[in-house]
This record gives sequence, C-alpha cells and structure tokens, in this order.
Amino acid sequence: MVVVRPPEFDPKWRRQRRWSARWRGLRPWLAVAAIIVFGLWLTGLPSSLRNAELTEARFTVCGVEPGDACVIDGDTIAFGQRRVRLTGYDAPELDGACEAEQARAREARTALLGWLNEGPFYVDGGEDPPRDQYGRELRAAWRVLDNGAEDWLAERMVADGLAEDSSWGASTIDWCA
Repeated sequence: MVVVRPPEFDPKWRRQRRWSARWRGLRPWLAVAAIIVFGLWLTGLPSSLRNAELTEARFTVCGVEPGDACVIDGDTIAFGQRRVRLTGYDAPELDGACEAEQARAREARTALLGWLNEGPFYVDGGEDPPRDQYGRELRAAWRVLDNGAEDWLAERMVADGLAEDSSWGASTIDWCA
C-alpha cells in the first residue's frame, strides 16, 4: 500500500503563513489599542489648550494710554486693528442707561485690565474665529495656573459681580436697580 502525503512546502512559506494567521488575529486589537492611545493623548491635554493662542501682550485702556493692545470696555479688547469680544459673560456698558451701570462698567473695565495684565493667557478660536454682528472676533480667555487649574475670565468677572453670565438660561441683571 502506497501512502500519499500532502506536498511539503518550504520552511519560509510555512513561516509566512503562520505570521499571516497571527496578524489577522491581532489586527482588530491593534486598531482598538490605537484608538485608546489616541484618546488618552487627547485627554492628556487640557481641553481648553487645543486650538488656543497664547497671548503675552501688555494692555492699556484704549484712548487713555498708547499701546497696540488695549481694553475698550469690560468685555471687548483690541490688538492693533483687531477687535475681540470676550465671550462667556456680558459686562455693563460704559454709556449705560444710568450712573450705576456706567460706574459698574468702569469697574468691569478696570478689572478686565487687571486680569489681562496678570500674565500670559490663552484665547480660543484658532486662525479664523467666529465673529459677531459688528465684525468683532468672538473668543474666550483663560490662563493656566501653576497648580494646573484653569482661571477662566468669564467665571471671574461673573463671580466678582462685574458681569452677567451669557450662557444659555442665565438670568439678566438690571444694573440700574
């Protein structure tokens, strides 16, 4: 009786075949691992630092002192010809309806000037930020403290009673009451 054996393939071919089978089993796990690593990398950065611009300018009050960076009012700044409306809060107006609102607006402008000059801070929006109906860039501002916490300008202004929260569902303040 003659025994028929299957053909023998060379060792190199068998080795390639074994590795192919192993890689086929590993591919889904590698994809999952890549997604996890990417997610960890993203969450490793503070969410606010993505697409942000560091600003180290020294600010003055517009029209009072010369300078390229100045504070217009409690929620608007200028960098040369660029006008930036800081978002997340709404400060009282300098030409408000009553003396109380105007006084609070001057306090808000002074507080904003102080916050901006405390040190470097970030503004969001990237290269092409959204704009309001007056053509001003809309940007949020914050700084990262030494302990890693974030100091958001809008939260500070609202907490100090110098502005109202402009987020969805926030109540409005009657500055003249």
